Amino acid sequence: MRGSAQARTSSRPGTRPLARRAAGAVASAALLLPLISATPAATADQPRSGALQGAFADAAEEYDVPRSVLLGVSYLESRWDGHRGAPSVTGGYGPMHLTDARTAIAEAPHHSHGDEDARGDSARPARTAEADLPEPADLPARLRTLDRAAALTGLPADDLRRDEAANIRGGAALLADTQRRLGLPFSDDPADWYAAVAGYSGADDAASAAVFADDVYDVIRGGERRTTEAGQQVVLEAGPGVTPRTGQLDLLGLRAAPRDDRVECPRSVACEWIPAPYQDLGGGDYGNHDKGDRPVSQEIDYIIVHDTEATWDTTLKLVQDPTYVSWHYSLRSSDGHIAQHLPVKDVGWHAGNWYVNAKSVGLEHEGFLATPDAWYTEAMYRTSARLVRHLAHRYDIPLDRQHILGHDNVPGSTASAVRGMHTDPGPYWDWAHYFTLIGAPFHPTAGPDGGLVTIRPDYDTHQPVYTGCEKPKVACAPHGSGAVRLHTGPSQDAPLVKDIGLRPDGSASTDGVNDTGARASTGQRFAVADRAGDWTAVWYLGQKAWFHNPPKQRTAVNARGLVVTPKPGVAEVPVYGRAYPEKSAYPDGVPAQAVSPLQYTLPAGQEYALGLRTRGEYLWATTFDPAGHRVVRGQEAYYQIQFGHRVAFVKASDVSVRPSGR
Repeated sequence: MRGSAQARTSSRPGTRPLARRAAGAVASAALLLPLISATPAATADQPRSGALQGAFADAAEEYDVPRSVLLGVSYLESRWDGHRGAPSVTGGYGPMHLTDARTAIAEAPHHSHGDEDARGDSARPARTAEADLPEPADLPARLRTLDRAAALTGLPADDLRRDEAANIRGGAALLADTQRRLGLPFSDDPADWYAAVAGYSGADDAASAAVFADDVYDVIRGGERRTTEAGQQVVLEAGPGVTPRTGQLDLLGLRAAPRDDRVECPRSVACEWIPAPYQDLGGGDYGNHDKGDRPVSQEIDYIIVHDTEATWDTTLKLVQDPTYVSWHYSLRSSDGHIAQHLPVKDVGWHAGNWYVNAKSVGLEHEGFLATPDAWYTEAMYRTSARLVRHLAHRYDIPLDRQHILGHDNVPGSTASAVRGMHTDPGPYWDWAHYFTLIGAPFHPTAGPDGGLVTIRPDYDTHQPVYTGCEKPKVACAPHGSGAVRLHTGPSQDAPLVKDIGLRPDGSASTDGVNDTGARASTGQRFAVADRAGDWTAVWYLGQKAWFHNPPKQRTAVNARGLVVTPKPGVAEVPVYGRAYPEKSAYPDGVPAQAVSPLQYTLPAGQEYALGLRTRGEYLWATTFDPAGHRVVRGQEAYYQIQFGHRVAFVKASDVSVRPSGR
C-alpha cells in the first residue's frame, strides 16, 4: 500500500511503512496488529505426514461435526496451514483461525512510518497527514473466539494458539456449540450445518456471512487437496451432491442491509459503500482523489493489487481522511468482505505513478507483505478474484499479468522515483492460485522454441530464502513463494543481478523480502536469452538473468507472444516509467510534462515481452473543480514491456515488434 525505500531504511527491516503517519499510530491502534511476528519458535519434532488429516478426523468425531464441514471451514480460513503459531492480521491462530486479538496485540512489535507520494504527479505536492493516536477499545466477539474455544474444550489457550491438533479441536467445538445454540440437529449431512458455518465467519452482516458459507460449501462440493507449508498432506474428497440449507441463515439474526446502488461489485460478494472524501482543503489544496469520467475520458488498462500494511479498521480510517490518499476498494482478510470507496470512474491516488493512477483501479487487501502469516486468506483471495473478474469484464481489461499488476510491478514515473516505489503485495502473494480463481490460470502456450517463458513455480514447495521479515539479514521463516530469484550466471553461487535504479552504486541485489531488484513473479513473461542445464536465462533490466528451472521441478512454463527489440542500427533505446505525450500535444494552459527516461536502457540484441500498446496520454488534474481537468493525448505511441520485476514503456518509434521464438 504505502511506503518508500527511503522510509524502509529508517524503520524496522522487512516492514514497508503504511504511510505518512506518526510512528506509533498503527502500533497502538485499537484492533490493529502491526507486522505480527512471522517466526515463532518451531517445534523440534515435526508431525508425521498425515497427522493433520487425522486431527481433523478425530475432532470431527469428538464433536459430532461432519468432517467435510470442519475441513471446508479450515480451508477457507487458512488453507489448512497453522502458520507456525503466528497470528493473522485479526489475531487468528492455527488452521481454524481461532482469534485472540489481545494476545496478538501484546506480542506484536512496533514499526514506524515514513513519507511517500502515492499520487505520483509532480504537478501537485505530495500528500501529508498526521494521525491522532487512538485508544485501545474493547474487542468484539469475532476477535476473541479462542477464549470461547478454551472454555468449550478445557484446553489451555496457549495450546489452542500453537498446537494444530488442539486448534482443530477448538474449531470443531465452536461449530458444534453454534449448532447447539441454534437448535439445529447434529446431522451427518453437511447440508444441515449452513448456519453454523456462516456464524463461524464472525461477520456482523448477513451478506458477508452468506458469502463465507457459500464458499465453504463450494469447497465441499468440489473437494480440495494440498500439502501444507509444514509438509502435511490434507484431502477433502468432493461431495458434489451437497446442497446446503441456506434458509438457516435467518437463525443467526444478522442484519441484512440493502445493497447500496453505488457499489460496483458482483452479486456473489458482500460489498458496502464507505466513501472516500472529495474535499476542498483551501489554498488550492484538496483531497483525497480526483473526479473523473472513466472509461469515457480515459480507458482503464490496469487493476493494481495492493496490501494495506494495516488492519481493517485503520485502513478504513485512512481512506476516509481527506488529507490522505485513496483507492477504490478494500478487502477484509477474515472473510473477504469488500468496501468500495470511489466510483470506478474516479481516479484514486494509490499507485505512486500518476500515469498508472489515471488508468487503473486500486484494490487494497488487508495484510502485511513481510508477514505472510498475517494472512492473505482463502476467503480474501476468492472475493478479490470475483471482483477482478467482474471489473475486467466490465471495462474490457485482459486477465493477464500485463494488466493485473501488483503494486510492486508499477514502475517509478521518473528516475528519481524508482527507489521509492512500493513492494507490496510481495513475494508471498500467491499469483498462481489467484489467477486460477479468476479463471485465467497460467499454462504453457508453446514448446521450448516459443521464445518466452511465463514464471510459474509451485507455490507451496518453492521456498526461496528471504531475509528481513523480522531483523536485518536474518532469514524469514520458510514459506511458499511465487517469485524466482535471478542470478548473473547459471549457478546458485553466482551473484544476483543488479538493479541500478535501486542501487546506483552498482552493488548487487539482495535476498531481502522488500528487494525487487532480482525477482520475477508468477505470471510475468520474459524473453528467453539462453538455457544451460537446469537453468534458464531471460532478458531483464538490460542484462541476462538466470533462474533455476530444473525439468523435475519447473519454475516457469514455455510461452509464445510478441517481443520488442531495438530497431536495426540502434545501439540502445531509452526506457520510460510513464507514457506521456510529446510536448507539442499540450494545449495552452496545460504545462507540458517531461518525457524523461529512467536510468535503464534496452540494448541491441535483447528482447522483451510486449504487454500492451498505447498512445501517450496525461491527465491534467490539479484543481478541486473537475471542470479544470484535461486529458492530453499525443501522437507518440508506446509499448509496455516486462522489463524487470516492474513493467516499463518504450517508444514504438524506437523498437521493432516481432513474434517470439523460432
